Amino acid sequence: MTAGHTAIVTGANHGIGAATARALARRGCSVLCTFLRVEDQADPGTPQAYRDHRARDATAVVTAIQEDGGRALAAEADLSDPATPMMLFDTAEEQLGPVDILVNNATGWLADSFAAAGTDRLGRSLQPVTHATWARQFAVDAMGAALMISEFARRHIERRADWGRIIGLTSGGELGFPEEVSYGAAKAAQVNYTMSAALELAPFGVTANMVHPPVTDTGWVTGAVGEAGQQAAR
Repeated sequence: MTAGHTAIVTGANHGIGAATARALARRGCSVLCTFLRVEDQADPGTPQAYRDHRARDATAVVTAIQEDGGRALAAEADLSDPATPMMLFDTAEEQLGPVDILVNNATGWLADSFAAAGTDRLGRSLQPVTHATWARQFAVDAMGAALMISEFARRHIERRADWGRIIGLTSGGELGFPEEVSYGAAKAAQVNYTMSAALELAPFGVTANMVHPPVTDTGWVTGAVGEAGQQAAR
């Protein structure tokens, strides 16, 4: 289905983004793997493995794809910069071909709360909601995703393409996300942007969907997180 297509996958240096990039490549898709290395401060509630994953580039992902015979390249980019979407699409088009698959996976994740108490129920550092926490979260999860969709749509329509796919990743809830309130709100905005794109771009052969995966251990699941998940499942 994806053979001969070109995809941009954001946040593709580890976790779900890296797995998505490799899955698309196995199906014959050329992939631009975008990433932003983040040096998180030490946190007793966050495993070192997860901090290491967020601090690395996408070289390993691209190498694995190429060793399997696929086409991929990496691009470090900050989605909070409004100039980034045009740069990423230019890079992909010049080296891989017109982009017809967009996966908005990257997040500026942090934990903040209206009733900050130092740590959340899982032992992770918790910040009060401030302009800084709001701006960091919304710049990537809401604005960044919206501008990537807009750049995708503009180029798709200009070249009169008739097939395209937009996929967003979320774990936010419609009724709020306690202790990750800015993350939940930003993801709600991304859902709204993506569903609007589904309606507006359908006449041009584009589908747009949000995926809400269950708890996925990409290095951040501690014993406390695992126990909480087990209790919720009972």
